[in-house]
Amino acid sequence: MSLERQTLKQKLSTLIQPLQTAKRGAPLTNRTLSATTCQQIESLVTAIEALNPNLSPLLYSPQLLDGNWWLNYSTAREIRSLDKLPLGLKVGRIYQIINVPNQSFLNQAFVYHPLGLAKGYVKVTAKFEIAKPAGTVLPDKRINVEFLERMISIQKLMGVPTPKLDPAKVVPARSPEGRIPFLEITYLDDDLRIGRGGEGSLFVLSKVSEVTP
Repeated sequence: MSLERQTLKQKLSTLIQPLQTAKRGAPLTNRTLSATTCQQIESLVTAIEALNPNLSPLLYSPQLLDGNWWLNYSTAREIRSLDKLPLGLKVGRIYQIINVPNQSFLNQAFVYHPLGLAKGYVKVTAKFEIAKPAGTVLPDKRINVEFLERMISIQKLMGVPTPKLDPAKVVPARSPEGRIPFLEITYLDDDLRIGRGGEGSLFVLSKVSEVTP
């Protein structure tokens, strides 16, 4: 790894990690952080993207996508909306677990009540296909996404395990009407992934060995 890229990654981690730890691992968003902090994060992200060691990651290094990714920061509307859940619930860690050979993934958001009244998670399954830019037959950095199912699970109520509510509800997860959700992978290495989706949304994720609430 180049010294410049390593330095930038360390600066980004030093900025994000303490703030995320204070939120019990929940992703940071531009709704709750100060404008100055958001600007610092986005400036570092842009600088890191410019030093991407894996250009055309879907062509040359798709295996790096495989595994458990912990969401650290996002500007996406669906992530920002989790800052205000009903009934006093709080969002915890959010993961994206990717299976490259099967071209599938799932998003899992852990949810808890600060007083211990409830604990559970929301899971969304999806499949993806590697998009090919117009005029070429080779993949580059964009994947198209089709959401499949949304699962709501309640693991505990008042501290008591509730296996019959795990899952409590499973419904189809419809993709937005009239458009295909997509994600562009703008940076990828062994432990950091940066992506940009529709509406200019930004996702910063770090790879972890296991999923923990």
